[in-house]
Amino acid sequence: MSLSSYRGIFHVNSRKQHRGLEKLRKFREEIGGKMRIVLMGQAAFGAKTLEALLERGEEVVAVYSPPDGPGGQEDPLTTLAKEKNVPVRQPTSYKDPEVFADFQKFSPELLIMAFVTAIIPAPFLKFPKHGAICYHPSLLPRHRGASAINWAIIMGDVRTGLTIFWPDEGIDTGPILLQKEISINPDDTTGSLYFNHLFPMGIEAILESVDLIKKGKAPRIPQDESKATYEPPCDEKVAQIDWARPGREIYNLIRGCDPQPGAYSFWGGQKIKFYNAHFSPGKVEQPAGMVIDIKRATLAISTGDGILEVERVRVPNMGKIAVAEFVTKSAIKEGDRFTGKG
Repeated sequence: MSLSSYRGIFHVNSRKQHRGLEKLRKFREEIGGKMRIVLMGQAAFGAKTLEALLERGEEVVAVYSPPDGPGGQEDPLTTLAKEKNVPVRQPTSYKDPEVFADFQKFSPELLIMAFVTAIIPAPFLKFPKHGAICYHPSLLPRHRGASAINWAIIMGDVRTGLTIFWPDEGIDTGPILLQKEISINPDDTTGSLYFNHLFPMGIEAILESVDLIKKGKAPRIPQDESKATYEPPCDEKVAQIDWARPGREIYNLIRGCDPQPGAYSFWGGQKIKFYNAHFSPGKVEQPAGMVIDIKRATLAISTGDGILEVERVRVPNMGKIAVAEFVTKSAIKEGDRFTGKG
């Protein structure tokens, strides 16, 4: 056989080998091959994301979590990563060039952002082979910002959900990978909506997104800027009750600020925060903010168009307590009025 014949066989075999390797690569993607993943996150959601990734055999090569708190208090994600022998990084700033240089050494193929409040520079998002994905607890582009769940309830939305998106340099502005939608029930609070629905659904959505990326089937759907909203953090400025507002709006504010930061008003010079509230619309003769009835378990307060019943309050030097205890320990009585000033 001539040398040229051997060369022909070699080239044919090379082409077959290439096709075989390509088929193997696609097969591995279809059955869920591993990717080198860096996880950024914090709190219980970040820890649960790490746990879920490791349970199904994903290769998490590093975890980025917040610096320890006062007294060396570790974030739950930090603690779990150490228990699982996953390298942990806790940078005080992601703008430090050495932090990015260290990040590159992990050779990540995907960056997953699970409850990240820090601003992450673009190089971190672009360096991994498949880029970065981020969890956000709203149906983007509605409710961009750090308090998406709070604002969905405060604004009276009846539906919300979560988004896994490809972050860019804007605030929650990157293309959408997938979304999950749920109803907001009339008595839902920020706490119930998050822990009962958006938290567990978020973990599942991240895993689903990883699978789509592996298979090369993860979409990048541009957000519709004409439908975008952005709200500021839900803080003490937002949480103060204006008794001149309709009762339903006050009720939504209380639900949206439960458990944090807690919607509040003033009585006897003290800031009183309200929790576990219910609203009944109807004609009320008493001025808004007045205590019109004190029952065993609730405090009934008038609004301009209904009655607000509150089961729990947070009082200075008492913490969060049941209304029955508050009534016993304070001098509050029917006819007293909550106001906007201390």
